[in-house]
Amino acid sequence: MTTPRHLAITMGDPAGIGPEIIVKACTALAPRIAEGALRLLVIGSGPALERARALVGGTPIPEVTEDGDWPALAFLQAGPEGAPILPGVLTEDGGRLAYLAVERGVRLAQAGRIGAIVTAPLNKEALNKAGYHYAGHTEMLAELTGMKGSVMLLAHGNMRVSHVTTHCALEDVPKRVTPQRIRLVLDLTHQALRDLGIERPHIAVAALNPHAGEGGLFGRQDIDVVAPTIAKAVADGMHVTGPVPGDTVFVKLRAGQFDAVVAMYHDQGHIPVKLLGFHVDPATGKWDALSGVNITLGLPVIRTSVDHGTAFDIAGRGIASERSLIEAIEYAEALAAHRTTA
Repeated sequence: MTTPRHLAITMGDPAGIGPEIIVKACTALAPRIAEGALRLLVIGSGPALERARALVGGTPIPEVTEDGDWPALAFLQAGPEGAPILPGVLTEDGGRLAYLAVERGVRLAQAGRIGAIVTAPLNKEALNKAGYHYAGHTEMLAELTGMKGSVMLLAHGNMRVSHVTTHCALEDVPKRVTPQRIRLVLDLTHQALRDLGIERPHIAVAALNPHAGEGGLFGRQDIDVVAPTIAKAVADGMHVTGPVPGDTVFVKLRAGQFDAVVAMYHDQGHIPVKLLGFHVDPATGKWDALSGVNITLGLPVIRTSVDHGTAFDIAGRGIASERSLIEAIEYAEALAAHRTTA
């Protein structure tokens, strides 16, 4: 059996829940790490990692340098530490270390030292406070790798949803729904599904307008832009259905009629995945666990991520769930294994 390359886990903001969910995930995955089936390199803040380990338990993770051999589970300091970073406290240093962790991960991936990058959450305000003016991980990774045209894919169980647009105002969405962009999203989604072992993926495209425009009564984008693009993809051999009205397409996805859905905008795609991924305690009315993975398509490196934020409000309490991070690691493994054998 070929020994897998390390997967890098970038800590995100050290003041968030990243350190503690990393420690919990490493503990849960310890048997696989011990048998050599999984190799992990944590990149981030050493003091934050040690604080989390003291909080939730777990064995120490040995620190390494970029050069030389690494044990199956290792830690790499992202950059120089500044003032102590406290859980739940937004600081410039938290944003700086979050950026440096990703930067090192990208460099190691480009050098072939790691097979994929798994990102824990960062805080956009802290990131920008540190002078790194990105809307989030996706935009940062695109610039670090010199790529344009990346695509966000959310996954929770069989709910796989990619997005034509993400972080833009709703009023800007229609003009960004172009044949070129839709086809790029279709192509990258199709390839990702094949990488995950689905030989002939069936993709549905969600309509932009209610009832797919209702014959033009509610807008013509679905008729004039979306439908012809789908027809061209079908003519090229892809299995694509649509445009399917947004109020039914995700029910059909959940029922297994499709392998993925292409959503037109951020909330159209995020709401159904997160609604299913968040577990709410009926006694308290608060969510106590979540699952789901964010995968960035179209990059020269593999990147998966948790599908939640830094949760400053509960950071440092040891109650954050590691479920989403473990799922992100599993997706990264699957994608990295395919890229190695392809």
